Amino acid sequence: MRRMLIILRLFWGTSLAAELEYRLNFICSAITSLGNFIGSIFTLSLMYQKQYEFAGWPWEAALLVMGLFTFLDGVTNTFLSPNLSRIVQHVQKGTLDFILLKPVDAQFWLSLRNISPWGLPNLTFGVILTAYAGARLGLTARHYLLAAGPIVLSIVILYALWYLLATTTIWFTKIYNITEVLRAMTDASRFPRAAYPVVWQFVFTFIIPVLFLTTVPAETMRYGTYGWWVVAEALLALGLFIAARVFWRVALRSYTSASS
Repeated sequence: MRRMLIILRLFWGTSLAAELEYRLNFICSAITSLGNFIGSIFTLSLMYQKQYEFAGWPWEAALLVMGLFTFLDGVTNTFLSPNLSRIVQHVQKGTLDFILLKPVDAQFWLSLRNISPWGLPNLTFGVILTAYAGARLGLTARHYLLAAGPIVLSIVILYALWYLLATTTIWFTKIYNITEVLRAMTDASRFPRAAYPVVWQFVFTFIIPVLFLTTVPAETMRYGTYGWWVVAEALLALGLFIAARVFWRVALRSYTSASS
């Protein structure tokens, strides 16, 4: 573990040094993130006009879900996208060979090699909106601490889904921006589960489990207790993480290196 932490510090140090050479990009990214953030809240406000609300989800609770979605989007842009979206490039260019030859676990390298500051605005906006919504709901520090576990589980689920999808590029190397498919699907988690018809609730919960990402942490935060949904999310996170690991090892058996 100590060796991994040392490697991680070196990874992120060099990555940030390279990214910060283009500081104007960070300003542009922050402005874009702010525009998207305002647009998301405006869209949600349109749904809540004329005293309408999703069943069991008042305006402040829906803002809580939006804040968690924005935070997780920041996690994606900071940690996941800079790494996992490049797997297809490594496969196409043959540079995956060099990664597999390194004296470090390939999945660890591919998952954590880079870090991007461009996701920091969304991380900040997500925390601010979550804190604001929580204050309107009268939440205490205890509620936030209880929700920390489900939020970590949501990050694990998000990572596993990204890695599973990115791994398929070993077979389908001509697929570009395959991770954008997952981005489109995770957009469904910006609204509470009750916002969707029953059929789509089933799809986004049990087939494409993106509603776990925000609804479960939001419910835990609101009610200050762990329900059976948290247990389900924990089992899902564990199962998807193991599946991502096993699927990666199976995929490597089909990988033909650029030098062979």
